[in-house]
Amino acid sequence: MSLFGRKWPAPIAQPMMPFYAAGAIILYGVNSFANTLYNTDEHRNDPRNPLAKAQATQAH
Repeated sequence: MSLFGRKWPAPIAQPMMPFYAAGAIILYGVNSFANTLYNTDEHRNDPRNPLAKAQATQAH
């Protein structure tokens, strides 16, 4: 007996592939935009910036 009951012969991954690809593209774009904002002059020395903490420990 299957854990989820009856097995349905319906494809799941193939019809959803455009949505998976679009999600990956959106995540890449958001990540790139966040990294760009981290390196702006306005936020470079902000204590909330995770890159500023890494640079401060390397400077010592």
